[in-house]
Amino acid sequence: MPKTLSLSELRYADLVREGETLSWPQGPGEPVALSEALMAQRHELKSPTLFIGMSASTTVQREHGDVFSLRGLNGAGTNRRLTGGGLLDIIPCHVSSVPSLIRSGAIRIDVALVQVRPHPSGGYTLGVIADSTQAMIRHARLVIAQLNDGLPLTGDDALVAEEDLDILVESHGRVLEMPDPAIRDVDQALARQVAGVIPDRATVQLGIGVLPVAVARALDRHRELGVHSGVISDVVVDLMEAGVVTNAHKGCDAGRVVTGGLFGTARLHRFADGNHAIAMRSADYTHHPAVTAKLHAFHTINSAVEVDLSGQVNSELAGGRYLGAVGGQVDFVRGGVASPGGRSIIALPSATAEGAQSRIVPMLLNTPVTTARSDVDLVVTEFGVADLRGRSLRDRARRLIAIADPRFREDLERAAAQAQVA
Repeated sequence: MPKTLSLSELRYADLVREGETLSWPQGPGEPVALSEALMAQRHELKSPTLFIGMSASTTVQREHGDVFSLRGLNGAGTNRRLTGGGLLDIIPCHVSSVPSLIRSGAIRIDVALVQVRPHPSGGYTLGVIADSTQAMIRHARLVIAQLNDGLPLTGDDALVAEEDLDILVESHGRVLEMPDPAIRDVDQALARQVAGVIPDRATVQLGIGVLPVAVARALDRHRELGVHSGVISDVVVDLMEAGVVTNAHKGCDAGRVVTGGLFGTARLHRFADGNHAIAMRSADYTHHPAVTAKLHAFHTINSAVEVDLSGQVNSELAGGRYLGAVGGQVDFVRGGVASPGGRSIIALPSATAEGAQSRIVPMLLNTPVTTARSDVDLVVTEFGVADLRGRSLRDRARRLIAIADPRFREDLERAAAQAQVA
């Protein structure tokens, strides 16, 4: 039986040992009452490390680096405030590998902070998150759980046994919400190009952010789609209520949206509450190649910062700052190609927001290669689709230049000629 404390009785200095690493689930899985208390009490700890995934809160600020060594998986969400000057030490790895890295100790987590709600079937539910949380809970020395009756009742890999929790904190805090972003005209044009590649009855991976939301809205006339994603947002509710997503032809997990996290608002949480059509699964499942290869016509959609003329993709670094992630991109790029009838789509606007620079570039320089050119399938901008499958370097350059912003095509052609690939 876990020990029960009130929030006022929670003293981290009595629980956390010197040099230990603390962590909590990413996005809406963050137990805000616990994390805010940790930041307030940080000066009582000795040489702690904090490991974070994508953040949706303002809990961790740059000034908290006065005590914590900060490590993380990405610069997405509100983590962007932490990436300048190397304050947040990034661990580049695929989402599919995170649970095993935690289990092996390569990613060390000594103290896990989670939020739970009692489940009618017994034990507790994590509600809005599965992801890598089971690995975190089972391999931490100490698990502190905040009781939160605002969580939806979800099952599968979101279920936690009572014996896996060490301390229960009675504090019914809020659940973080992540509204879908506003969509620009260029995003709509890009989404229409992506939607044109996706057939009826396909299974799609959408994720969160501007691109997935725009694509989901552009799929409003499609029929009988399925969804299998690392995370989902409110826009999936729109598609399910409209009958666009039925999950009837997925090849596996028929009738169910499979996801590792509910990265939306209270609307999504209410929809998922007790809803068997939503399957919360760990990253071991959502990103596993043996699973994604069984999906019918799996079409994966991922964004990028830039793509070079050979097809190399940078989805991590922009303007010298780490703003993205390795994340699940490569997992899903390979999953789409391995699926019968599936495709992998890398989609990006052809130019930066202010239009000053092309996002189709001659060559990636001083930036990471998130996805190798040998893995890339389709690249899409608002100007069209470049199919790179089985294409030579010269063919790739020509196809990518054809979907670049027209203002930059001449410069790109010149660069390709100088590189002797045009």
